[in-house]
Amino acid sequence: MKRLSDVKRIGYGAMRLTGPGIIGPPADPDEAVRVLRRAIDLGVDHIDTSDYYGPYVVNDLIREALHPYPPELVLVTKVGARRDDAGAWLPAFSPDEIKEAVHDNLGRLGVERLGGVNLRFMDGHEGSFEDQWTVLADLRSQGLVCELGLSNCTPEQVKIAQDIAPVSMVQNAYNVAHREDDDLIDALDDQGIYYVPFFPLGGFSPLQLGTVDEVAAKHGATHMQVALAWLLQRSPNILLIPGTSSVAHLEENLAAARLRLDEADLAELDAIAA
Repeated sequence: MKRLSDVKRIGYGAMRLTGPGIIGPPADPDEAVRVLRRAIDLGVDHIDTSDYYGPYVVNDLIREALHPYPPELVLVTKVGARRDDAGAWLPAFSPDEIKEAVHDNLGRLGVERLGGVNLRFMDGHEGSFEDQWTVLADLRSQGLVCELGLSNCTPEQVKIAQDIAPVSMVQNAYNVAHREDDDLIDALDDQGIYYVPFFPLGGFSPLQLGTVDEVAAKHGATHMQVALAWLLQRSPNILLIPGTSSVAHLEENLAAARLRLDEADLAELDAIAA
């Protein structure tokens, strides 16, 4: 199975292939299938998903659209959370729930082995997780998971996990305006660990977004393309998983790989965080 070290740097995050609030089916299921198939046509070889998107909606769509999967496709999922009937995000974090969630993802996606599994911490989680990570390490030893990662985590949690089993990836919130993980990204790069940012445009002020728009206008690009291009140039260990429910937007996101920001652009964008 292809590993993260072999995938292209822009993949696809499938979370948006649902209804509002990441609950229920998409308004246009046929377009959702087209998005997934177009992603493969354009060379995407890394899809990020989870059983709790929908819940179950996204994984069912992925299987409908793409199974049997191209041999080069890496499917990465997340465990540690669940949704209630009102759409709230709740922990599903016991060792038994972690094990069950991995097997559920395997079954729903129709694969014998997952390319990756991220252990997802709820906001503010401060308790131990060694038992949960050990469960994932055991599933990896059984050949059911290729690589392991942490999501919404702290540097200290990365260190604790590393003492039990290798961490291949970290998935946290990060973008050009919100750079609390700068030191973590550099430390992970030194260790050969990938960093997968989510919310590449989350939490921008109008002033910050205006700066991104100015750089975008210079290149004839969109602000999202500039935000993605900045992330690609920020560090070589960053992998991207921008999500969309639109074929046109998918193509726009993938085109960001061809956008090269110059030193003046980078200086202007780096000033946003200050």
